[in-house]
Amino acid sequence: MDSLPELFASNRAWAAKITARDPAFFDRLSRQQNPRYLWIGCSDSRVPANEIVGMQPGEMFVHRNVANVVVHTDLNCLAVVQYAIDVLRVEHIIVCGHYGCGGVQAATETRPLGLIDNWLRHVQDVAEHHHQMLAECRGDTVRVDRLCALNVLEQAANVCRTTVVQDAWRRGQRVTVHGWIYRLQDGLLRNLGFSALSVAEAAASYTAALKRIASSEAD
Repeated sequence: MDSLPELFASNRAWAAKITARDPAFFDRLSRQQNPRYLWIGCSDSRVPANEIVGMQPGEMFVHRNVANVVVHTDLNCLAVVQYAIDVLRVEHIIVCGHYGCGGVQAATETRPLGLIDNWLRHVQDVAEHHHQMLAECRGDTVRVDRLCALNVLEQAANVCRTTVVQDAWRRGQRVTVHGWIYRLQDGLLRNLGFSALSVAEAAASYTAALKRIASSEAD
């Protein structure tokens, strides 16, 4: 039975490299988890959360799913957000999508894909909500990339609407929600202009970010 020996070999090489550089690294890592950030991103294998921001294991708490969607009935995501805020006491929640997202692309197509069509319905809802802005795009690639950005904005707004985040804000806990997007072609993050530390900030920041996306300044 094949147990993927090449991955075990790579793991041993990686652990040895880390230990040679910092002999106490794994002992220290095993004793605490104290991240300041929660990253909600796409499951795409080309977007490794802590690596693209130059962080080590233990410095960022991570939740990923297809197309970085935040749904109010998704108890998996909500449990991660609750644990991050109430137990880990993170200070920042970053919703990060990426241009050229396969999930977002699939949501724009009519061919059936099976079970995942139910999940991508949430992205299609975003597309329908911003139909006019997407209709103004020239070409399919530009349209999909704009939908990727709009999807990040809507999911960041959804984070702000969760009872977990709103409860934290009501009791005065400083948790800032951000909306970012990543471009695979150059490895750089873009700030979509959404950053909120309160319900009022979320509303104002949403409007500003929407204008920024419409004018393509986020690129």
